[in-house]
Amino acid sequence: MIVYLNPFTGLAGDMLLGALLDAGASLDAVRQAVAATGLTGWRLDAERVRTGALTATRVRIEVDDDATERPAAQLITMAARTGLPVAEAALTAIAEVEGALHGVPPADVHLHELGGHDTLIDIVGCAAALRDLRVTRVHSAPLPLGGGTVHTRHGVLPVPAPATLALLKGARVRGGEAGEAVTPTGAALLRAVGTAYGPAPEMALRATGYGAGGRVLPDRPNVTVVMLGEPVAGEGTQIVLSTNLDDVTGEVLGHVVERALAAGAADAWITPAVMKKGRPAHVLHVLTAPELADRLQDLVFAETGSLGLRRGVVEKVALPRHFETVRLHGRDVRMKHGPWGVKPEYDDLAALAEATGKPLRELAREAFDAL
Repeated sequence: MIVYLNPFTGLAGDMLLGALLDAGASLDAVRQAVAATGLTGWRLDAERVRTGALTATRVRIEVDDDATERPAAQLITMAARTGLPVAEAALTAIAEVEGALHGVPPADVHLHELGGHDTLIDIVGCAAALRDLRVTRVHSAPLPLGGGTVHTRHGVLPVPAPATLALLKGARVRGGEAGEAVTPTGAALLRAVGTAYGPAPEMALRATGYGAGGRVLPDRPNVTVVMLGEPVAGEGTQIVLSTNLDDVTGEVLGHVVERALAAGAADAWITPAVMKKGRPAHVLHVLTAPELADRLQDLVFAETGSLGLRRGVVEKVALPRHFETVRLHGRDVRMKHGPWGVKPEYDDLAALAEATGKPLRELAREAFDAL
C-alpha cells in the first residue's frame, strides 16, 4: 500500500498516528507494539474530535510520570524490542542529529524534551500503524516550516528547531506561518520511512484519514491528512524486492529463490556484497508483478528472518518473441526467436543431453543447424 501525506497545517508524531488510525490502522496493534517496548505507566486512546469544519482522530496519551528526559540509547533499545525497523531508525536519526548539534557521540546523547513517553509512543505507534496497514511506500506534499521561536531546555531557539531542520535534510519544504509546524518526531518518522516528496503518485484510493493536532487555529482545521491507496500497475510495471543478508546460509538462499519462483515471481537472483564491518554477504532480489508483491514480501521475511527490505518500481521492456520447434534425436527442442537473434531453450537441451549423453554445447550447434 501507498500512503500520501498532506501536512495541511503541519506534521507531528501524534497527528500522523491519529491520521493512520483514522484511515483504518488497528489501535490494538499499536498498543501491543508500544507494550512490547517494556514501557510502563501509560495509556493510549483515540477519539473523534471537531477541529474547524472537520472531524478527525485525536490521539490521547496519559502517563503516570512527567519525566521528559531519557538517554537516546535507552529509547533505541526499547524500540528494537518491537521488531519495527522504522521505529528504531527514527530514534537513531534523532540521536544522530542531536549528537551532531551538541558535539557528543550519538550513543551518549541525553534527550530532554524528546526523552519522554510521548516520543516513544508516537514513533512506535506510527511504525506499528504503517505495518498494520501494509504500507510499503510513503509520499508527501512539501512540508510547511513554520517560524518564530520556541523555549527549550537549551534556551530560546528558532523555529523550525535545529534538530527538525537537520532531520528534514533532503525533504521538500515551503514557507509557513508562525509556530512549530513540523516537530522533530514527525521529521524523524518521514526520514525513517524514506519519504518521497512531490505530487501524489497514481494509485487506487482506498481510505483517507485525518489526524488532529492540539492547537486551535482560528481559520482552519488543524490536521494532517493521509491518503491510503494501492499501486496502479501500468503495462510492464514490476516490483523489485531486495534485502541484504549476512547471516543466511547458501542452502537457505537457494531455497528462497526456488520458493519465490514457485510462488509466481517473474525472476529471483542473488548477488554477492560486502556489508558494514567488511562482512561478506548476499543481496536477495525478487522481481514480481505488483499484485504478488505483498505475498512474496512475506515469504522473504519468513524464510530469511530479515527485518526489512527495499521495494522499487521498475518498468519492464519486453521485446516480441516467438517459438519454433526443431526435431533432434527423436525429441522436440524449442527455439526462441527475438528481434536480434535466436537460441534453443536450455531446459529442452538439458533433457536431450541427459537422454543421449551428448554434450549440451554440441546439441546447441545441432539445433541451429536444424533450423
